[in-house]
Amino acid sequence: MSENVNSYQNILQLIGNTPLIKLNSIVEGYTGQYFAKFEAFNPGHSNKDRIALHIIEEAERKGILSPGSTIIETTSGNTGFSLAMVSLIKGYNCILAVSSKSSQDKINMLSAMGAQVHICPANVAADDPRSYYEVAKRLHNEIKESVYINQYFNELNVDAHYRSTGPEIWNQTKGKITHLVASSGTGGTISGCAKYLKEQNPNIQIIGVDAYGSVLKKYHETQELDPTEIYPYRIEGLGKNLIPSATHFELIDLFVKVTDEESAHTARSVTRSEGMFVGYTSGAAMQAVHQLEEEGYFDKNSHVVIVFPDHGSRYMSKIYSDKWMSEQGFFDSVNDVQQNITFIKETSSKK
Repeated sequence: MSENVNSYQNILQLIGNTPLIKLNSIVEGYTGQYFAKFEAFNPGHSNKDRIALHIIEEAERKGILSPGSTIIETTSGNTGFSLAMVSLIKGYNCILAVSSKSSQDKINMLSAMGAQVHICPANVAADDPRSYYEVAKRLHNEIKESVYINQYFNELNVDAHYRSTGPEIWNQTKGKITHLVASSGTGGTISGCAKYLKEQNPNIQIIGVDAYGSVLKKYHETQELDPTEIYPYRIEGLGKNLIPSATHFELIDLFVKVTDEESAHTARSVTRSEGMFVGYTSGAAMQAVHQLEEEGYFDKNSHVVIVFPDHGSRYMSKIYSDKWMSEQGFFDSVNDVQQNITFIKETSSKK
């Protein structure tokens, strides 16, 4: 009977082929058409599933991994979860060095998936021995038969999106895409998509989203890393205090910087207006579109695809917490979560 069952062999077969969804309310009155590449439909709820599976399977193909090997990575949470998920299915150990800026939701999810988690201070230099970059390197050197994924400097990060996300977007838009908007952290998503899309049509505009406190936008414009650009910010998985080789700056036409506060509000607005429960970086990407629309960047023929990289459930203790928003000075009266909650008294009214 089993051969007639319509099923997947395991959850990894669900990675990729995520939907493209037309945006409506959030872009009402905008010029052009706007679509979200909704990466939360991956089984690990983010676009990082793609690179985790691709990099690990390439390591297997090359004989670098064997049963019982340990996979080590630096992560703000999403890549770590994807690696933990793939490692669990394939029988590898997984150790993750995580930034303290990552939400507690993400950290708990990594642990629940069986990963060993090392939480490292966020606001230290990249070469500081306490940084999550250096902690991951140290663990790799100490643990025999370990593989360091090193997503910031691993060309397979780019290749995963060149082979999957880029072609999906091209086919889903039937080649009509004119602009791609994507947050840039490691740079793998935006670079892989850009490489494929520009091969199909070099006129497609690739727009990277950066955070205030990150060096990427200025580096794109000057080819110089300016340390004075670096300061703490709250958005996870967006921007950098170093220059990742996985970011192909020559393929990116424009960078737009967004603030922590506006990105948080916009994420909540997307959720409320479109019914898509999106994460912080999705809000950042949508905020960049808002800013460009206000500048008259798009026209009536624009077909804009915005990558929404992950799911809002990973930010319940942050942007979807009114308490956290208020503590940051971000109080959101329009999308106040608590206003929709009613408590019924527990005591009986019977005498």
